[in-house]
Amino acid sequence: MNEGLIPRRYAKALYKVAVERKVDERVYMLMQTLASSFDSMPALQTMVSNPFVAPEEKEKIMTTAAGATDADSTFSDFLKLLDRNKRVDMLGGIARAYIDIYRRQHNIRKVEVVSAAPLDSAVLQRITSLVEKHLHGATMEFSTSVDPSLIGGFVINVDNERLDASLSNQFKELRQSLLN
Repeated sequence: MNEGLIPRRYAKALYKVAVERKVDERVYMLMQTLASSFDSMPALQTMVSNPFVAPEEKEKIMTTAAGATDADSTFSDFLKLLDRNKRVDMLGGIARAYIDIYRRQHNIRKVEVVSAAPLDSAVLQRITSLVEKHLHGATMEFSTSVDPSLIGGFVINVDNERLDASLSNQFKELRQSLLN
């Protein structure tokens, strides 16, 4: 069976339960932290997939990786369900799928601005307002980063859309046109 399908099904079920219990936003924050933990620590996936690590130990580590507390019973119950169904190894994919479902349901768009140098607040505000107009009222999860290899300018990523206004891209396009 498709490995992407199973995590999406579990994420969808978790989302429904979280909405019923009115903790969908809290679970969203936990899943963001958990997905970030999986991305920054590849050994976490190895540990979760290891059959010699006790289920209780996996639950404790996943709870810590998500930043969950004793009050997060929905998350704890979900981990127990995954353990019973032998699906704990899919938790990273489930976390990412939950994030996608939550964003889609709440009209949240992920916006990343990458620039060659740090942007001053006036330029960043102008970019933000232009992106807001483009998104027609969607909520933005906005992040910025610096990539000196862009030489100058910036790149805006909105979910799967990309606006590349960097000098490195302009040089690449110029080179292509000269070669043709």
